[in-house]
Amino acid sequence: MHNLVLFLALSISSVWAAPMCSLRAASKSPSSASPTGGIDNGNGKGGGGGGGGSTNNTLPTDVVATTWYAGWHASKFPLNKVSWKKYTSVTYAFALTTPDSATISLPDASDEALLPQFVQTAHQNNVKAILTIGGWTGSIYFSTAVGSEANRTAFAKACVDLVKKYDLDGLDFDWEYPGKQGLGCNIVNPNDSDNFLAFLKTLRADPTMTNLMITAATSILPFVGTDGSPKSDVSEFAKVFDWIAIMNYDVWGSWSSSVGPNAPLNDTCSPSPQGSAVSAVKAWTAAGFPAGQLVLGVAAYGHSFFVSQTTAFATSSSDSSMSVSPNPSGTKAIAAYPAFDSHVQPQGDSWDEIAPAGVDQCGNPTDGGPSGVYNFWGLIEDGLLTSNGTAASGMGFRRDTCSQTPYVYNSAKQTMVSYDDPESFAAKGRFINEAGLLGFAMWEAAGDSNDMLLDSIENAMQLQQVGDDECILY
Repeated sequence: MHNLVLFLALSISSVWAAPMCSLRAASKSPSSASPTGGIDNGNGKGGGGGGGGSTNNTLPTDVVATTWYAGWHASKFPLNKVSWKKYTSVTYAFALTTPDSATISLPDASDEALLPQFVQTAHQNNVKAILTIGGWTGSIYFSTAVGSEANRTAFAKACVDLVKKYDLDGLDFDWEYPGKQGLGCNIVNPNDSDNFLAFLKTLRADPTMTNLMITAATSILPFVGTDGSPKSDVSEFAKVFDWIAIMNYDVWGSWSSSVGPNAPLNDTCSPSPQGSAVSAVKAWTAAGFPAGQLVLGVAAYGHSFFVSQTTAFATSSSDSSMSVSPNPSGTKAIAAYPAFDSHVQPQGDSWDEIAPAGVDQCGNPTDGGPSGVYNFWGLIEDGLLTSNGTAASGMGFRRDTCSQTPYVYNSAKQTMVSYDDPESFAAKGRFINEAGLLGFAMWEAAGDSNDMLLDSIENAMQLQQVGDDECILY
């Protein structure tokens, strides 16, 4: 999981690296991160500022505009559909940890064939090609892989071997989560975060990785210590990472107590704050991670909820304390944070496969069913949104200006979806600049529709493309 005003005033290493054409911010004006980032915090007041720095000499001075390419969607979203010229890097998802620390696997043979094509296509477009290790179902054995010096050495060698085999420009680590349970059967050690740092230092020390990218997709809270609480100082991680992408999505979903924002920009107006981009940046920078090495994860998808018609629509009291914008013509106002039936999961878009009942990856019984995920294009395809991404006439709608989250409601199917649209992405682009972050990371490349989300965030950040004859060396 994919921050700036940028052009950070950082020095560039004199070590030569492969030229890559890139994007850069329209102006250089670093500042310091603010807790509000100039967005609505419920009282009409905003904030400004942004800035940061790094001792890591592999950090580029231009921005990060990146996304993940999900290999399992390649048949529906082939490589030639990626808007390569609009990204500085693209990350292939996923490689997986295994019980053997010396082995990192790809999910199946199709990935073995597709990954070289992915790298070749990225390089043909002067874009960095990165591979993510881990993910929600691929993090089971991270703890073992970094748990001892011998395992760290073996795991680092396996990483370097991957880089060499596929001609990668870097590796991304999506460990969900060090020192905390994720999937349900991950191996967890109280010393995971410290062991992870020791591993990263080992990996960075390898000559192959000196000038290649090492990044991570992280929680909205800093890595935890031995007591399970977020560490107060994670500054050492900034010396080995080029950047981290804060996965500011899946904050609310079918596991929550009510409908809420999937990827809130701010949550100070929420009746039950669960975290947001604002709080995440504040937490990471307070723990010593420079704002200039933070990338904001943004979501090209949303979550659906089964909400009865009697609960879905706004009453005079349901929005009394909430920040909302006027509804589009032809739509009806829906309630804020309504209750939903957790026993009924609506079908998402046409890519949302219904899983069979059986056992999950951890061996636990599962009823199966759909995930309820709607890609942005899927909301348009199903008629909830118009072709320009606005709520279709006849739908229920609400835009929370605090979290910058739109909600759309199909009363016929009693389905409410929390998602992001171009307006949300523009607000996040402005926040990235105001908070002095390095850029954005979008999950996933295939989720957008005609680049509406991508163009919106890049326009808000005032990014400009560096042409093929102006490649930046870093």
